[in-house]
Amino acid sequence: MNNANNNTYGRAYEYACLIQLKEIVTQMHPTEIIKDSHFLATERSWSEIDDGLRNKLAKSGRAAAETILTLEKLIIADGDDPTILSIQPDKAGGEGDVRDILIRRKDKSWEVGLSIKHNNFAVKHSRLAKTLDFGDKWLGIRCSDVYWEEVKPIFNYLDVEHRKKTEWKNLPNKEFDVYVPLLKAFLAELERAYDTDQTIPQRLVEYLLGKYDFYKVISLDSERLTRIQPVNLHSTLNKPDGANKPTLVIPVSTLPTRIIAAGMRPGSTNTAELFLDKGWQFSFRIHNASTIVESSLKFDIKFEGLPITIISINAPWEE
Repeated sequence: MNNANNNTYGRAYEYACLIQLKEIVTQMHPTEIIKDSHFLATERSWSEIDDGLRNKLAKSGRAAAETILTLEKLIIADGDDPTILSIQPDKAGGEGDVRDILIRRKDKSWEVGLSIKHNNFAVKHSRLAKTLDFGDKWLGIRCSDVYWEEVKPIFNYLDVEHRKKTEWKNLPNKEFDVYVPLLKAFLAELERAYDTDQTIPQRLVEYLLGKYDFYKVISLDSERLTRIQPVNLHSTLNKPDGANKPTLVIPVSTLPTRIIAAGMRPGSTNTAELFLDKGWQFSFRIHNASTIVESSLKFDIKFEGLPITIISINAPWEE
């Protein structure tokens, strides 16, 4: 599956979740969709997929909507204001907000967000690049001179190959000339930053997960179920509507305070692992996101371990 398809399917799934929310919530409370350019982009993606996938995504979206309604009673709480549904702009992710769908009640000054994933568990798709200061962008602490000296020859080599229009697949030893030394420099810089500032583990998780609590909604098509993971770091999820309480209590998760270990995944030349306290564990797989060599590489960052307070709720699809 190529990136264009991934983007289309992802947007189409956002549309499916939004429409299923609208259909269900409307039966209990007035509901509005903000039909702006971001919504229209998801609607176009929906129109581009085949009927078989539409059927799957609609069932997955319905399972998600029904589950979220049992967890967030304020969605249909009494009041004159409608429940407002909207799609977030893509740029929100770059500004620390990973939520794709917002559900709001203006009169209650309340909102909840959903991060929508189609067959995808990735947390973030950040980059390492020749002039990109990941320390500043991710952690608020600029990368050290030591880091820039370590990565300079790697990116200079990539610049030379870019000018030759070399394709990544034709680099003779990209794993040990690029991937491994770049990942090791990245991990070493994380540990240097941690030695300077003990809040780095917390800042890293806040960067990766965004600054707002949310529900991660993952469609697992082959299993015919939707997985919902509440990320409740700031205790803003799962609020009751007076005496009307959610059917399941969502725990509040604790941010990490220590880096336990960092290193290359055994047997891998493109994936690093980071172990933090309180149950947090991430993998960082680095890869080229283009055909022609360039001095920029993309991360596929995933949870490998989660605190026990981040639960998973499986919602099977109705047949």
